Amino acid sequence: MFSSIRLLFLVWFSLAAASLAPALIIATYNVENYLVTDRLVDGVYREAYPKPEKEKAALRQVIAGIAPDILAVQEMGGPAYLAEFQAELRQAGQNFPFVTLLEGPDPDRHVAVLSKVPFKQVKRHTQVGTGSGAPMNAVKRGVLEVVFTTKSGDITLFIVHLKSRRTERPDDPESAVQRTQEAAAVRNLVLGRFPNPATARYVICGDWNDTRNSRAIRMFSRRGALSLGEILPAFDSHGDSWTHFYRREDIYSRIDYFLVSPRLKPAVIGSKARIWDGPGTREGSDHRAVYLQLSDE
Repeated sequence: MFSSIRLLFLVWFSLAAASLAPALIIATYNVENYLVTDRLVDGVYREAYPKPEKEKAALRQVIAGIAPDILAVQEMGGPAYLAEFQAELRQAGQNFPFVTLLEGPDPDRHVAVLSKVPFKQVKRHTQVGTGSGAPMNAVKRGVLEVVFTTKSGDITLFIVHLKSRRTERPDDPESAVQRTQEAAAVRNLVLGRFPNPATARYVICGDWNDTRNSRAIRMFSRRGALSLGEILPAFDSHGDSWTHFYRREDIYSRIDYFLVSPRLKPAVIGSKARIWDGPGTREGSDHRAVYLQLSDE
């Protein structure tokens, strides 16, 4: 009897300790045109119009709900927009004192990182060549590389926003070829930094603008027999896995991802990512925020 009680106590204590273990929360979120652009506002087409205040408020709801330590964003405008975003998040109780922006070949939409954790190193890869002829000769939004120091060792975060399906090239419907070239270029960049992924601690995340079994997404996972890591499964509180809603066609799909290196995978709490489906989800963006928790012991 005593041994049974003792065993139950040890199980309870282990579960409680696990729930209290330090965790680092990393989120990726396409904030949908946080800039001045042509857009539909309340059913009316507006030219050169800023992101509506109600959408900005919804973004803040989402981010406050997740309360990430590190936030990677896509479709951010220039430095002034990032500064505004940072200030308004601070007023909403989410203070990210460390920010960095990558202004790549796309003149309007950028990737950025806001963090509560100091940066150890930032590398802005603005010209990541795809090896193809112009105009498909560089990753459209570049690659932002940020290194953080944790108790368990350094973690490198690569933020990637691949080319959308919108295109004017009749020889590349839905930009599938360009995305595949971009994915291969990013993969090669990561392998250039970490030739042996089995010993590395990195995360590749962002809006990759393609579905799980597409050639572009498969490019991120491996080069030949060499595995870069695992694309984490991701679900919301109802077990659904979509991260993007294409309003025009009424299509739900998953195009936002986390890939973790083999060495870092055991640190992912629950071995999966999560998709936010709480307040602000539908109003802030056509994407849903995706986040993971890393054990930091």
